[in-house]
Formats: sequence, structure tokens, C-alpha cells
Amino acid sequence: MSKTLALTKELIALPSVTPDDKGCQQRIIELLEPLGFTCEPVLSGNVTNLWARRGTAQPLIVFAGHTDVVPTGPLDQWHSDPFVPTVRDGKLFGRGAADMKTSLAAMVVAVEEFVAAHPTHSGSIGFLLTSDEEGAATDGTVVVCAKLKERGERLDYCIVGEPTSTDKLGDVIKNGRRGSMSGKLVIKGVQGHIAYPQMAKNPIHLAVPALAELAAEKWDDGNEYYLPTSWQMSNIHGGTGASNVIPGEVVVDFNFRFSTASTVEGLQQRVHAILNKYDFDYDLKWVISGLPFLTPRGTLSDALTAAIKAETGVDADLSTTGGTSDGRFIARICPHVVEFGPPNASIHKIDEHIDVQDIDPLKNIYRRTLENLLL
Repeated sequence: MSKTLALTKELIALPSVTPDDKGCQQRIIELLEPLGFTCEPVLSGNVTNLWARRGTAQPLIVFAGHTDVVPTGPLDQWHSDPFVPTVRDGKLFGRGAADMKTSLAAMVVAVEEFVAAHPTHSGSIGFLLTSDEEGAATDGTVVVCAKLKERGERLDYCIVGEPTSTDKLGDVIKNGRRGSMSGKLVIKGVQGHIAYPQMAKNPIHLAVPALAELAAEKWDDGNEYYLPTSWQMSNIHGGTGASNVIPGEVVVDFNFRFSTASTVEGLQQRVHAILNKYDFDYDLKWVISGLPFLTPRGTLSDALTAAIKAETGVDADLSTTGGTSDGRFIARICPHVVEFGPPNASIHKIDEHIDVQDIDPLKNIYRRTLENLLL
């Protein structure tokens, strides 16, 4: 059994359902401190975070990730206990196998090998870990980043170990993510008997033309790295449950997934401009859960793509698709952030797994990337 596989199994066996770390970070500290890392636990609420650094010089290359996992779902649907790592048919099964305990193990062992071979390497290496990525994400990476910014600690490059590969290990690197902004729109009417519409004001009827215009609007064209911004309704609720009552209001939940081609302020202004064209009263509350970030092609992506090519022969594509990640917080204090990890087909699913044959190549890719950046 390789060292990376053994450590992956150790971490999977710790049932760290968000936000409980269950000792994962302590185990990683035990491995990093002998390598010369200064390890700094950062506790916030019921969340465990870790900032670890080896060296004081620039550039500082950071491996980032999360030790928490999503709940297992129905245990009787798993073919083996999700917290008893099990190898079957060439695959390692367990909650967190793909998202993202294999990445964490690969990062740690990659750094062990790199430091053993190059103990006096230039620059510095860091780890930024949290147990709050799969949950509210309010006491995790964002707290550590704020702390680092406050004391002027500069990050130059960051690799987040999210599972980004699709068909094969190494085929996709995320060099950015779209922002996410939600709105709760309440369009107000006047409740009344459905047989006397002249004595009421139907907010559903009022809402339909405005919602149709919002749905048809072209918000931007995207850019080289991003698809056009998307506006989608997720819920519409109106009515009392009775078929003879005109409701007093209709509530619409919607979400923007937006690129760097648009801004929060610009999108909000355009939504209000459309709504204000129509004859109704409304209330609109906004929630911004993440801003878009982008790392254009350059030193970090070149180092990583070269490492992938050397290890696997695969030519990696850069992509900004998918949901949000903690990269959105790290990008506020680090100019170059990418995400790279194993195939993501089974993440958050019953029988989550990773191909055993991908584990050591992933470790080697991380190590080669360090070599490309620091040697």
C-alpha cells in the first residue's frame, strides 16, 4: 500500500461530517511539523481551521482544502460503510474519497517527498485547511484569509484540491469560478375572492410579464474564460391553497451565476430597472454568496499543466464551470488561484469513490508542480 493511499484511508475513517473535523487536521499537523512547518490552528465557532507554513521567503505556494464531508445519506444504500475505507474492483470507496480526502493526502505526501529531496528549496509552502467548506462557509477559509490579510501575510500561488477532473485524471483545471447572487422578490397585490377580480389585484398576473422579461434578458456575453451570465428562477410561491382566492402576494426566488464580465452592482441595477417598468409594488432582498474570481493563463496554470502532462500525458483544459468553492475567499488575498483534483463523477453520491490507480499520480502531479515553481 502506498503512503498516499494509507493516509487517504486514515482520513476517510475519521467521520468528519461538516463542520466536525474529527481530528483530520491534527493528523495532518503530526505529519507537517516534522517537515519544519509552523502549524497554527484557527478556531471559529464550531469550525476547525489550520494555517501551516514552512519557510519565510516568497514565493509562497499554498495547498488549500477542506477536511469536512457531506452527510452520507441512507446508510443502507451504501455497499460498504462510508467511514470504513474499502477497496473494491480497483476503487477506494468511502465518504470523502473524491471530495476531498484523497487530495489532502496527496498534497501532504507530495510535500513530504519534495522537502526530503529539496530541503533548502527557495520560497515557502503553506497549507490552508478548514472543516467548514461543505456547510455555511462562514467560519472557515474566509476567517483564515481575513487573519492572514490583517497581518500582511502574502500568498503568491494557491492550489485548491477540489475534484475537478471529469473523464480522466488531469483533464480539467478550474482557473476561476462564477459568482453566485440570489434574490427573493415579493410582488404585492390585493387578496380577494376570485369571482370578484375587480375588487382584488392579482400579483401572479402582475408578475408574469416582468418575469418573462427577466428570463429573456441577455446579461452579458461572457468572455474568454466564462459562459454568459445566467439568471434562473428556483421557486415561485403564490396562493393560499384555495382555488377561489386571489393571493395577496407572490414570492419568487432567483439566482445569478455571473462571470467577471458583470458586476454585482450592475446586475442589481438592471433587475430593478426592469421591475420598475411594471405597475406593481415589490420588495427585493439580495444575498451574495460568492464573487467571481479568475486566474488567467500564466505561471501557476503553466506549472500545473506541465506537471499533469509529464505525469499522465493528458493535456489539461482550463475551465470556470461548476458551483462555488473556497477559492472565492482565497482569491481576495492571492492573485493566482486554481483548483485541481481527482475525477468528480461520484462526489456527494452514495458509494463515493476514487480509482486507486489515480491516487499516486495525483500526488506526483502536486509534487511536480512544486518542483516547477520552486526549483
